Amino acid sequence: MAKTIGIDLGTANVLIYVEGEGIVLNEPSVVAIDTKKDKVLAVGTDAYKMVGRTPGNIRAVRPLKDGVISDFDMTEAMLSYFMSKLKAKGVMSRPSIMVCAPTNITEIERKAIIEAAEKSGGGKVYLEYEPKVAAVGAGLNIFSPIASMVIDMGGGTSDIAVLSLGDIVQSESIRVAGDRLNADIANYIKHEFGLQIGERTAEQVKIELGTALPVENPAEMEVRGRDTFTGMPRTITLDENMVEAAMHDSINQVVKAAHHVLAEIQPELSADVIDRGIVLTGGGALLRGIDQYLSDELGVPVMVSDSPLDNVAKGAGELLEHITKTDTKRG
Repeated sequence: MAKTIGIDLGTANVLIYVEGEGIVLNEPSVVAIDTKKDKVLAVGTDAYKMVGRTPGNIRAVRPLKDGVISDFDMTEAMLSYFMSKLKAKGVMSRPSIMVCAPTNITEIERKAIIEAAEKSGGGKVYLEYEPKVAAVGAGLNIFSPIASMVIDMGGGTSDIAVLSLGDIVQSESIRVAGDRLNADIANYIKHEFGLQIGERTAEQVKIELGTALPVENPAEMEVRGRDTFTGMPRTITLDENMVEAAMHDSINQVVKAAHHVLAEIQPELSADVIDRGIVLTGGGALLRGIDQYLSDELGVPVMVSDSPLDNVAKGAGELLEHITKTDTKRG
């Protein structure tokens, strides 16, 4: 019998959870193609190494943008490649799959995600909203009558939701997440220092110096790029507080979206959220001080989940197992 599989089809990374095995794949959502031959050269980690370093005839493509498919053929090629890797590891063919998506996707985008999963080798394909599966993956009991609130900060979108009795009561999805923070850093460096840096460098700066709160004695790192005036290579020194300043406005948009969700729910559910706090998942949860900043701004306890990067894929797999075992139909 084929196993059930949960897929976090993320803008930055694809994670796959297999029933009984846990997370078996975690690779960047990148495809490298030869434009002259119209041929896929590399997928995932191998393709990511080419980002910003390719000759004219090779393009490194991110087939997902803002949490949804922007290039259907490339998404299908990427998923097919990852599924073939799973088959090589002994996972049975045509498994039941649950894929996740932001809460604000259109019906067309919804169908595109399901079709891509089916064409890549999936049997029955389910689609569920990211904050719901992230909450399950973080260990929250979303089926109880007590409200749970989750903020899932991914690569393309931040999804905020309050859940009760197994469904989303109120939610908001904004296209402000890891990719936007990378762009903020690159723009800040260009504006303040006249230096152009690539996408991978900006991400490295975020990982090493990213903080949501100003710090005393900030850590520093050297950053290399191209001088916008001379066109020559140049090195500058950045510190944590510069990076905080670069990202501040975007992080504030996540706060505003969370405020809006909290303002729309029933008073009883608000009381539950105050009691239980908010769980933070996704790659954005790894940003230093983000839990403290959100807690200070929202007036509610905020906790980072145990394995924020795995929550969506793990939750998708667990929710699909729950559906198949209880033989219930999704609405």
